[in-house]
Amino acid sequence: MSVNLTEIFGANVFSMSAMRERLPKKAWAELEDVLEHGGNITMATADIIANAMKDWAVEKGAVHYTHWFQPLTGITAEKHDSFLTAPKDCKTLLQLTGKQLIMGEPDASSFPSGGLRSTHYARGYTAWDMTSPAFVKEMAWGAVLCIPTIFVSYNGEALDKKTPLLRSMEAINTQAQRVLRLFGNTQVRRVTPSVGAEQEYFLVDREKYLKRRDLIYTGRTLFGAPAPKGQEMDDQYFGVIRPRVGEFMADLNQELWKLGIPATTQHNEAAPAQHELAQIYVPCNLAVDQNQLTMETMKRVATRHGLVCLLHEKPFVGVNGSGKHNNWSIGTDTGENLLDPGDTPNENLQFLLVLACIMRGVDRYAGLLRCSAACAGNEHRLGAQEAPPAIISIFLGDQLDNVVEQIVSNTQSIQLLASGTLDSGVSTVPVLDKDATDRNRTSPFAFTGNKFEFRMVGSSDSIAEANVALNAIVAQSLCEAADLLEGAEDFPAACSRLIHQWMSQHQRIIFNGDGYSAEWVQEAKRRGLPNFVSMVDAVPSLVAQETVELFSKFNIYTRSELEARAEILYETYVKVVKIEANTMLHMAAKHFIPTAITYSTRLSQSMAAVSAACPEADVSVQRKLLTRVSALLADAAAALEQLRPLMDRVDAIDGIKEMAQAYHEAIIPAMDALRHPVDELELMVDKDIWPVPTYGDLMFEV
Repeated sequence: MSVNLTEIFGANVFSMSAMRERLPKKAWAELEDVLEHGGNITMATADIIANAMKDWAVEKGAVHYTHWFQPLTGITAEKHDSFLTAPKDCKTLLQLTGKQLIMGEPDASSFPSGGLRSTHYARGYTAWDMTSPAFVKEMAWGAVLCIPTIFVSYNGEALDKKTPLLRSMEAINTQAQRVLRLFGNTQVRRVTPSVGAEQEYFLVDREKYLKRRDLIYTGRTLFGAPAPKGQEMDDQYFGVIRPRVGEFMADLNQELWKLGIPATTQHNEAAPAQHELAQIYVPCNLAVDQNQLTMETMKRVATRHGLVCLLHEKPFVGVNGSGKHNNWSIGTDTGENLLDPGDTPNENLQFLLVLACIMRGVDRYAGLLRCSAACAGNEHRLGAQEAPPAIISIFLGDQLDNVVEQIVSNTQSIQLLASGTLDSGVSTVPVLDKDATDRNRTSPFAFTGNKFEFRMVGSSDSIAEANVALNAIVAQSLCEAADLLEGAEDFPAACSRLIHQWMSQHQRIIFNGDGYSAEWVQEAKRRGLPNFVSMVDAVPSLVAQETVELFSKFNIYTRSELEARAEILYETYVKVVKIEANTMLHMAAKHFIPTAITYSTRLSQSMAAVSAACPEADVSVQRKLLTRVSALLADAAAALEQLRPLMDRVDAIDGIKEMAQAYHEAIIPAMDALRHPVDELELMVDKDIWPVPTYGDLMFEV
């Protein structure tokens, strides 16, 4: 069915143009002024906006509204209220007041707070985020008006992911403008970080999914032998999209486009049943909102097609996992991209200063960046074939790396490596202008022309924390640069000296080689770069003194807010691994061990029957198979019995950090010990009695 993209795009968004059309000129002017300069709108104007928003939503079929926010659960939250007023004589009016638009009051103690809110201190507030447009979600049961909000406690602590993000955007706006003024740019009124997120995901058949307790409870397979074929033939990546998947993608695109989400790229990813969606750049806070909506919409649309969308970072062992690439840049309201090197980056002093600031920020706060991409699922992915290592480094490519080398070496006249052309040798194909540098998919933070691609974030995770960290660390470097250069008598000379100094100090963060190699691990250690392999190891960076000082300086986080988030990360890690371990105990005891016993009994009965019918028959194959199955069955039972009491001992540990470390160091190896014999049994036991769909069933039958 053909779709008129220009007609449906943004149809369910109460956009700026929709508000401009529906609001009186005076109300629109007041709102526009607040959006540009900050401040508060009057309650009278809030009433006018709320009424217009309600009328628009009702036209879209909505009868409820909700304050849509992003608590520290990692997903979104919403409580629906109808537009109904108190009925009189069995009649009612539809109403949304300015007060209802601006503020809501969910129960703060019911969301993760890391100790900021106790059960008996329950009050929290949601407050309208005017920078993110309201939208209507069309659900199977009806439509609802969603009003994006922040979420804070009674005392003002941030209990969500958006409040710190907006604070970090203000920080980079302020500090970047200070630097731009030094270069004589007085026209810029706002500097905004922009993000384009790439989202990877798996699709599996829903009927098969419902037969696997591990997928239902944890989002990943806790057991499963590799299929005879994986991704070794490289025939999935960019391959022809299968009809069922294509129908899902077409439906998904329409849903996203109606929500104003500029989804553009779709393709098969490297692993069987794995796919990717990418969107065009939008302001950072909108990108975070839209990525959350994208994940939610993927799951909902998949169900319509008899599929399930898996967003776990590693649903299947032995094939690529999923991440999301956070493409980050900084732009001005006059249309300038501060990360665009231009044709002569060697002569572009402003670009080189911004680059030096980014190098400084990434090197000084590498642990914070690593922590911003930390979640339990990502531990199974980082450092594997499809993901960057846990070591933070920057890839600049040959051309920029050569420029940095010359600056560090104090070369008087910095030369630029030529880009060149590429002639394919085919007369009917034009000669191509070749980029100045190749790309490096093993780098966690790679420069890709006019942006940096932070490849570390997990597929199920919010991109908010990563962008809070990026905005903050770059704002800090920009602030330091402005402090040092403001008032300089010879600005170009002072700026050049600072660029040389910082690039010399932080050149160690640049690495253009193979991030997967064992040699890089040793080289990074020699350079003094941190390597936090586990999420548990990375979390202390969040509450390190330099991190507290960084965030406090720009009013992004207080110390208590950071400590709360660290506690939530530890708690979440423990809960995730505990659920996985309990699921393994259930599946092993209820499914796999009984099945192996059934199979071994069948083997013994078969041997007895053959021997009775023909005493001289050779039953050595059956005996050998029975011996091996029995040994694996004993190993599985022993691992099962070891895991149960071990969990009890770990759960008795005082201190959530210590408990998280114990889950990482003791429980996860014990889970691996249980998985190994069960996966071997899968390859031996008859398919007709194996209790769950196999990897082959899940990845190749969609």
